[in-house]
Amino acid sequence: MQKCNLCLHAGAFEVPRRALAAVPTPRPTDTWHPIPHETYVHRIEQALPDYGLSVVQEAHAITHDGTRYFGLVQVQNGCSSPDYTWVLGLRNSHDKSLPAGLVAGSQVFVCDNLAFSGEVSISRKHTPNILCDLPGLVDSALTRLLDLFRFQDRRVERYKSVHLDDADAHDLTIRALDSGVVCASRIPDVLREWRTPRHAAFEPRTAWSWFNAVTETLKGSLHVLPKRSQALYRLCDDFVGVAA
Repeated sequence: MQKCNLCLHAGAFEVPRRALAAVPTPRPTDTWHPIPHETYVHRIEQALPDYGLSVVQEAHAITHDGTRYFGLVQVQNGCSSPDYTWVLGLRNSHDKSLPAGLVAGSQVFVCDNLAFSGEVSISRKHTPNILCDLPGLVDSALTRLLDLFRFQDRRVERYKSVHLDDADAHDLTIRALDSGVVCASRIPDVLREWRTPRHAAFEPRTAWSWFNAVTETLKGSLHVLPKRSQALYRLCDDFVGVAA
């Protein structure tokens, strides 16, 4: 199976899928039962066909001590967009730092720009019954993520239909700074991508082109991307009049 491009968390490294099974899982306590990374990923992928989804590509990473897991799974449903694809972001931890969770995302084919539009926790914490409850928790999460994916398709079509002039793009760029989407040092990068897109697909002066000018500059650590890209979506939704 092919692999997605995985932007790694600081201190993490990419591993083949089979390596997840070799990561030891800490002993549970009376109040905390960690989920083995392999069990978590397997249960999610096992449930995907029930929702009309199939795995196209995947990539996995763990921290050097094996306590934190991050993954990307590209999925399709038979009627995918020609210019971007749906992506699941997976995370899990054995050190109580993160709940097991999923993030709905999209990846643009022409540039591999990745953005996450919504997040669902499998569990607020690794409770004693979580392994027994995992199938139901995963099914509930995937139901919500499928709704996010469908909304994402409508949102992108709206972005593509809204024209932006330079004044709009400059205003949105400052608002992106104020919203914590980008830092001040990256503003020149956003404006450069807007003014002279490196990809012909973003030459139309639309909200979609500006969105990708920003996501081009956000390529980096996966652990900060969900928060920043979700803020970016909120900013663009407000501008184009999309009701979340």
